[in-house]
Amino acid sequence: MLRALEIRDMLLIDRLDLRFQPGLNVLTGETGAGKSILLDCLGFVLGWRGRAELVRAGAQQGEVTAVFDLSGDHPARAVLEEAGLEAGGELILRRVNAADGRKTAWVNDRRSSGEVLRALSDVLVELHGQHDDRGLLNPRGHRQLLDAFAGADVGSVRAAWGGVAAARKALAEAEAALAAMRAEEDYLRHAVGELDALDPKPGEEAELDARRRLMQGALRIREDVARAFQALGPEGAEGMMGDAARWLDGAAAKAEGALDEAIGALGRAITELGEAAEGVERALDVLSFDPRELERVEERLFAIRGLARKHGVLADDLGSFAEGMRVRLAALDGGVENIKGLRAAVAAAEAGYDRAASDLSALRLGAAGRLDTAIAAELAPLKMERAHFATVITPGEAGPEGRDSVEFTVATNPGAPSGPLNRIASGGELSRFLLALKVCLARGQAGQTLIFDEIDRGVGGATADAVGRRLERLADGAQILVVTHSPQVAARGAHHWRVEKQVEDGMTTSTVIALGEAERVDELARMLAGENVTDAAREAARVLLAG
Repeated sequence: MLRALEIRDMLLIDRLDLRFQPGLNVLTGETGAGKSILLDCLGFVLGWRGRAELVRAGAQQGEVTAVFDLSGDHPARAVLEEAGLEAGGELILRRVNAADGRKTAWVNDRRSSGEVLRALSDVLVELHGQHDDRGLLNPRGHRQLLDAFAGADVGSVRAAWGGVAAARKALAEAEAALAAMRAEEDYLRHAVGELDALDPKPGEEAELDARRRLMQGALRIREDVARAFQALGPEGAEGMMGDAARWLDGAAAKAEGALDEAIGALGRAITELGEAAEGVERALDVLSFDPRELERVEERLFAIRGLARKHGVLADDLGSFAEGMRVRLAALDGGVENIKGLRAAVAAAEAGYDRAASDLSALRLGAAGRLDTAIAAELAPLKMERAHFATVITPGEAGPEGRDSVEFTVATNPGAPSGPLNRIASGGELSRFLLALKVCLARGQAGQTLIFDEIDRGVGGATADAVGRRLERLADGAQILVVTHSPQVAARGAHHWRVEKQVEDGMTTSTVIALGEAERVDELARMLAGENVTDAAREAARVLLAG
């Protein structure tokens, strides 16, 4: 509920503090007094798009503050939570318009955006008038209004539609992946065949490279090693040292010990020489290889390195790379079965959606009949008993809210063709259609402040009285703000304000005055009689107030 509206330096308003109440609040005043300015200011603080120039002439900035009371389950709380804002029992919106056009907004004293204000306005305030394009006159919203009247839970259909979308997405991705894999199937099979045939092992490249270098080096050094082995053998050092040992042994008996040391050293040298010869012989064995073995080592080494370059991986990673390609091939081979499963999942999701959408369509169809009956009952007291209202449901494109298109149509006279609400009805008729619709659709709704901007224009007498009584009934347990020129409507208000324009020191300003009982009589008399208020007009005003 809108509890307070404070306006500073906006358009023709210097300073204005309004305190609204539950029930039916009426605002009256002469044409041009500034009633529309109040709506402009309220729309400004709610983030609505309106006039570009709002700051009062000569002021540095204009400011509007709106205070709302929030119930514990008010839908505004969800908007505040999503925006990361605290939600208490009171909601304060403040918006400032600088003279240079810059706009700044606060929600509960925290800076906020126009988008958040507009999201809050959707659940705080609902405006209706002859040029209303945000609610009842907008065909795009008729389906939502019918669902609200029917008490329909669209959540199950949205969930089913989400399941269909997810299943279709999974199928499309799988089909795209399968098509991509099929495009490279020949490459995959050839590459896996090459890798399987070669079967490279981690560390094999380094091992082959070492063997290759060893064999290449052996070619260069084996001849020298063999020559060294020959020099150490019987034909070389071994034979000569053996001869020397025999000669010294023969002479040792007559040398009186002079050769003992030399003979010992020679024995040790012969032992070391034998060990050296054995080592050289072993080296010769190592350096001995089949030249064809070098060719085989080089061929495999080059094959491993060639595949690594071809696939852009390290030689040691060829094994894991091959495994990855095998996985892709397995996915390709199993892709057809996977696609079959995903297509079955899509079919199941679509069947579930069809059931949920059909149930919703049936619910809407039944509710449409009840709504048409309810509207007809409301039109008769509004002197439109010959008019015909119909909720037309036609097949539409499937979506998260079902597959029905809903439009409110009217025929204002018997035999006249039906058509869209905003094209067939005249201004006065349109106002009454809107009021009848709102009375029916608002049942069970709570939390919003409803504003009717001259919705009684073009009607008078008993019809205006019927409009006022409908508004009074609609305001029971709710809050309604009505801008009106009709005394019959104004008389039904629980709270009455008069908008006045005044000129002081060459400056024109608008103000709003709360009216007591006596002031209400005078205001209604003015509305009945015009500029010259008579006693008869005052008496008629009292009769209207007495109801």
